[in-house]
Order: sequence, then structure tokens, then C-alpha cells
Amino acid sequence: MSVAAMVSVQLGMAISVTLIEGLGVDGVAWLRLAWAAVLVLLIVRPRPATVVRSFTRTSFATCVLLGVVTSGITLLFLAALARIPMGTASALEFLGPLGVAVAHGRGRGRLVWPGLAAVGVLLLTQPWTGAVDPVGVLFALGAAACWASYILLTQRAGDAVAGIDALAVSMPVAALVATVVVGPGVSALLTARTLLIGLGLAILLPLVPFVLELLALRRLTTAAFGTLMALEPGVALLAGWVILGQRPDLLGVVGLGLVVMAGVGAARGGGRTASLPLEQG
Repeated sequence: MSVAAMVSVQLGMAISVTLIEGLGVDGVAWLRLAWAAVLVLLIVRPRPATVVRSFTRTSFATCVLLGVVTSGITLLFLAALARIPMGTASALEFLGPLGVAVAHGRGRGRLVWPGLAAVGVLLLTQPWTGAVDPVGVLFALGAAACWASYILLTQRAGDAVAGIDALAVSMPVAALVATVVVGPGVSALLTARTLLIGLGLAILLPLVPFVLELLALRRLTTAAFGTLMALEPGVALLAGWVILGQRPDLLGVVGLGLVVMAGVGAARGGGRTASLPLEQG
């Protein structure tokens, strides 16, 4: 489930980049999140009485926070993609899951991996050349912080709320946050074509990945999930190369490899000691 989620994420991201010129970064993010919220509400069809039974005050607040960080991931990462290559942005964003893996992993050896990741990031960004936009790097690091929060909140929401009901709260909240950030100006840029592409993107990202990750985190520790996510920068590099023509140089490939190695080494754990059934609240 985790591997399928990351493939869906990177395909969606690569296609999103092709829409940025017409809609702008914020417009593409809003379009994806708005469609995802509509689809979730159609699929889950939450009723007020059901919501009252399914959520406690704490679990509802957790899902609201999950929606906020979901919007943050989308807005910040797309802003990074508008400025820096996809493989570089994904590797920087991966520092979020890496931090979770290090914090929740076991053994003293895990403290070595942040240093390895730092070397990898330096080789990827190559700040001594001045080729990478520092604002794009900051956007990617902001997305990393949101992704770390997303992993922790997703597992907490998945443990507390039955099925995928958590998405019935988090996705509309994410869409509302994006709407506040973007404002009404994007509506003038929408066409029938972009609306249809946005619908497809909402399925690729965030709907399918978030459902798969929500279910995967019922069965995995956050450390194990962070380890699996180490594959994502590699998938992003391939997607950026094939779809966007962003061919990396040798140092970039080596740097990406170091970040992936750091992620795998930080947490080699397995499943959770007690995975939750889908209908457990």
C-alpha cells in the first residue's frame, strides 16, 4: 500500500507541474484539494449523527489538524517544484519522514543517519554553485515539516477513527485552508480542460495516496513507514526525468542515494505490535 501510494504521489506531482504555468502554484494546489474534498464527501457521505458517534473531541481535532498539514504539504511542495527540480524537492521533503524515523527508531546507530542525509542534501542542492533557488529549498523544507506532522497525525487519526472516516474531516479542511490561501482569483483561470485534469490529479494525489497511507499506518510503526518512504525521492527522480525531462547530474544521483540510504538505515523496523482492524474506532 505504501509503495503504491508513493508512485501515485509522484505521478500526480509530475503532472501538476505541467499545469503551473496556466493556473499558478496556488491554483493547482487548490484545484487538487478541492476535487479531493468533493470526492471524499461523495464516497464517505458522512451524516451528522454518524460523525457525532464516530469522533471524540480529541479525534475530531486531530483530523482538523491533519487537514491543515495536508494543505501545507500540497501548497509548499508545489511552490518548491516551481523553483527547483522534482528529485531535489522530494529529497528535501523526505527529511520530514526521515526525522520521524530517527525519532521513533531504535538503537544508537540511528543517530548516524541524519549526518548521512545532510551530506546527501548538500550534494543534491550544491549550494556552492548557486544553481538551486534558496526560496525553493525553504518551501521544500516547510513541506518536510508538514509531512512529518502528517505521518504522526495520520497514524493517530487512523487509530482513533473507523475506516476512512477521518478523511471526511481532513480533506474538506485541507480544501478550505487552500481556498483561504488562494482566494477567489483562481476561478477566472479555470477551464473545462483544467477541471477535468484536476479531477484526475485529485485521484492520483491526494485521494488514493492518503487512503492507502491511512490504512498502511494502521499496520506499520511510524519508523517502518518512514523507511518505506525512503524510496519516494528515487521515484520522484525518475518521474521528473521521464515526464519533465529533469535529468540529474552525477552528484545529484549520489546525493539522492545517500538520502535514501539514510532513510533505510534510520528505521528498519517492521509491523506494529498490534495492528488495528479497519472498523475499530
